Order: sequence, then C-alpha cells, then structure tokens
Amino acid sequence: MTDQLIRRSRLGWLARGNAALADIGSALAPIAVRVALALPFLRSGLTRWDGWFNLAPATTYLFEEQFRLHLFGAQVAIPWPDQVAWLVACAEIALPLLLLAGLATRVAALGLLSMTVVIQLVFPDGWANFHLYWAALALAAMAIGAGPVSLDRLLSTWERGGARSGGV
Repeated sequence: MTDQLIRRSRLGWLARGNAALADIGSALAPIAVRVALALPFLRSGLTRWDGWFNLAPATTYLFEEQFRLHLFGAQVAIPWPDQVAWLVACAEIALPLLLLAGLATRVAALGLLSMTVVIQLVFPDGWANFHLYWAALALAAMAIGAGPVSLDRLLSTWERGGARSGGV
C-alpha cells in the first residue's frame, strides 16, 4: 500500500531507488554469503594437506590425539580418526570450492552446516566467535541459494532453454 502511494506521489524516485537497491542487494548478497562462508573452511582445508593426497602429519595428530567430542559432559575420542581426518580435509576443500563457484550451493552449505555442528561439539566455547556466524551463513545460503551470478543459475537457465528447444 505504501509503495503504491509513493509511486503515485511526487516521491516516485524513492520507489525506483528502493527497487534498484533491492535488485543490487539480491544480486550481491548471495555472492557475499557464499564467499564469507567458504573462506574460513577453505583456508582451514589448505592447511590439512602436505602435497597431493597426503594429509599433513599435524592433521592426523589432531584427529587422533587432540580433538575430542564434548557429549553430555564427557570427552569422547573421534571414531576412526584417520578416516574422519581424510574426509574432513577433502570436505574443507571441495565444499568451499562448490560454494565459490555457486554450484550445488544448498548442498554445499548443508555440508558446511553439518561440519559446523560437529566443530561445535569439539570446541564448545567457539559458538559466539565463529560457529554461530558460520551456521547463520550456511542457513542463509541454503535459504537464498546461489544467486544470479553462479553456476547453479547458469545450469538452470541452460536446462530450461534446452527443454524448450527439444533438449539439444
């Protein structure tokens, strides 16, 4: 109702400016969310490797000796620490790269949200400084998707165009 009154009044420029800001925000917000969520995980993932497909000794040490899940007041060792270390190291590279490309954005964000939940169990004091923000960014990426500047959008557009032209 207010927008209609503004459009009809002499303040139409305000409505146009508001619409332009909404368009800019709609284009840039998904990119900002994807980058902000991807970078901390990617930076962590890059420290986990010692060459191609060789986990850094520090990574295996952390998962075997240092990291403990805080469950119901007890500290529990991570099960299968070598396999979990390799899986986490791969996920910390692959999922952020998917986010940065805007490919399978919602699935990648869900993966990073799941990792954030486990990280919270390992470092329960980190919720206010890191984990809350990572979870909020992951939920935002899941809610708004990749946005217009993404491979998700490109593939969606290509798929719709291919369906209209007979699949070629």
